[in-house]
Formats: sequence, structure tokens, C-alpha cells
Amino acid sequence: MPVLGRDAGDLQPPPLPGVPHSQARDDFQDGKGRGAMDKGGSAPTSVASRGSQLLPARPEPAMPAPQCASCHAARAALRRPRSGQALCGACFCTAFEAEVLHTVLAGRLLPPGAVVAVGASGGKDSTVLAHVLRELAPRLGVSLRLVAVDEGIGGYRDAALAAVRRQAARWDLPLTVVAYADLFGGWTMDAVARSTAGSGRSRACCTFCGVLRRRALEEGARLVGATHIVTGHNADDMAETVLMNFLRGDAGRLARGGGLGSRGEGGALPRCRPLQLASQKEVVLYAHFRRLDYFSEECVYAPEAFRGHARHLLKLLEAARPSAALDLVHSAERLALAPAARPPPPGACSRCGALASRALCQACALLDGLQRGRPRLAIGKGRGGRDEEGSSGPPPPPPSDPGSAPGPAAGGCGATCKERCE
Repeated sequence: MPVLGRDAGDLQPPPLPGVPHSQARDDFQDGKGRGAMDKGGSAPTSVASRGSQLLPARPEPAMPAPQCASCHAARAALRRPRSGQALCGACFCTAFEAEVLHTVLAGRLLPPGAVVAVGASGGKDSTVLAHVLRELAPRLGVSLRLVAVDEGIGGYRDAALAAVRRQAARWDLPLTVVAYADLFGGWTMDAVARSTAGSGRSRACCTFCGVLRRRALEEGARLVGATHIVTGHNADDMAETVLMNFLRGDAGRLARGGGLGSRGEGGALPRCRPLQLASQKEVVLYAHFRRLDYFSEECVYAPEAFRGHARHLLKLLEAARPSAALDLVHSAERLALAPAARPPPPGACSRCGALASRALCQACALLDGLQRGRPRLAIGKGRGGRDEEGSSGPPPPPPSDPGSAPGPAAGGCGATCKERCE
């Protein structure tokens, strides 16, 4: 996204080489040619011929930033990628908030009186989501609760949670933190990574992180009395998910991936993604202009994530077609599966009662595989044999110290262990 100028002290365009246009014109007329000399004072790299006389080329003048197309007062600071509209920082933020409001109202995502649990990771997406909803809360008639998940990732999550706590204090929003170790019998993501290191499925750590995070966020939302859950998935995140599901041939997830969220079947809380139609670039720019404090380090397990390949492919597609991300999102909304390919209606997990398409929900199946020392269970090819191999009875007792599992930490937890994990 091109940055055109500075608004209210926010952005400053980089200095251009050469001299001001007026000075360059005077120098050219005087025969000095200072604007056409290189740094070493040598002959100009390009010249113009007038008869037999060689004249120095005229330098390109610095183009001033245009006026904001909305307020017509301040200088434009950016040009929006979808519309091409040049806006100052303040008008861009106002337009961004208005578009999120329209998404929520048009999709009837958050009814008046809703108690909304915001999945807070400390990253840019959840930070922008919490800030925008805090601005819109009086108009929507909702109350907000921040719910953060501690996955137990050493050297990463502590710093991210510190950012969430600063946000909660600054915005005067209640914060609740739920931890994998407390919810899942002592298992943390570091322990899961060690357990899966020698299984040949190290990259599947992203599956564990995404499934367990979803369950933890649900538990945290119920703990604070929430009626709805919102997450910070943006258009790029959803387009990556669509690509991943296509590449894996996962018809079930493709069928469930459309729309702006889920209605909350089987007793689950309704979920929605108010930023789903906002590009990642605009999310970053909103955080910049609003001077939001967020955590931006990449998760220590991220390099092995399959999502990284989908992200790289999406960037290549966007280079050829800038609207590729939103096109993929809208394609998923309109996708219709043949009757034979449609997944069966979900039932209830025989162990925890959560929504499930098999005897056990995916969270219970993954934890069961960890307890048995078979982390491949319910992942990839192991999913097909889950009902035959696994038991729906109570799980065996957890290890006294899951963190002592042998093997080096290797694998990927998905897309930087944020709320975008699917």
C-alpha cells in the first residue's frame, strides 16, 4: 500500500534525492547542472541533445502528496488498495471503523445486550479488533470482556500476555487468562512439541495449537459469562485458510468456512469475525495511525507451519491480482458442495459433550493420542481410524510431568500461535 505523506505527525515520506524543483530549474538555466550530477560529481548519467549541444537531463520533481479525498484539508497519508482512494490517517481510521460497524450490523453478528468475549492474543489483529469494538460498543449496545489463552510457549507467550495486560489496563476492560496446563491435564504447547518431535508429524503441532486454543477460548468465554465470541481473523487469514483446505482436499472445512462466523450449534457459543473483510495491510495501518501497543514477534514454532506455504502462495496471487484475498473469501461464502460430499450433521462428543462429527471431538481425540503416546491419532491419516482405535471411555491418567517428554522441540504451532489458528 503506497504511503503518500504525513498526517498529524504520523507518517513522513522518505526524502528524495536532488534539489528542489525551483532550484534545479535555475541551475539548469545558469548552465550549472547541479541537479544532474551524480554523488561523485561526475558527468550526468542521462543527457538530452539540442542540436550538437549536450544538455544535462532535468531531474524529476518531487510530487507532493494529494489532499485527502474525504476531508479535503489534510494531506493524504495512504491510498487504499481496493478503492484507490487517497485518505489522511484520521479519515482512514474513521472509514475503517465504519466498515467494521457495517459488517457487524449487516451480518447481525452481535445483538444489543450481548456480552462479547474478545479473543486477545496481544497481536495486531486482536488488538485492532478490541480497540474498534470498544469504540463501537455504545452504538452496538454490547459489553466487552478480554479472554487470553496461555498456550505455555516459553520465551514467547509471556511477552504477548504482557501486551494484553497493558491493553486491558489502558482501556479499562476486564481480562481473564486461561491456560492449557490448567485445562488439559498439564499439557502445554512446549510439552506437545516435545511429544510429537519423533513422530514424523512435527508440523502437526499447528493442529494441536489451533484445536486446543479454540476449546480454551470457549471455556474462557463461558467463565466470564459471555454470550458471543469474536476473533481477529482478517481477510488474508481467511484466504489462507481457504487455500489450505483446498490443498488438503478438506471438503468438510470448506463447507463450514463460509460466512462471517458460526451460529453456535450444539450448545457452543456463537462466534464471528468482524475483521474478515479487512485486509492485513489496513489492519496494520489502523494500528499505526491509532498508535496501538501490540506484540509483533513471531512464534518460535511458526517456521514449520503449513500455513506459511499458503501465505506465500497468496502473496504471489495478490501480485498478479490485488483482490485475490477477498475473492477467495467470497468464493468460500458461495461454495456449494454436492450432496455426496456434504459432511454429516454434527453430534455430541461422548466424553465432553462438545460438538463433534465422530464419537470424540477433535480436542478429546488429540489429547487421547498424546496420553497414549500416539500423537498421530486423529491427525491426517490417523483421523480415519480414530473410532476403531480409540476408546470413548475416560482417558488414562496424564503423565506426572508432560514437559519431561524426550526429544527436541521441533514443529509448528500454526500461524504465530494467534487467534487466527483454525
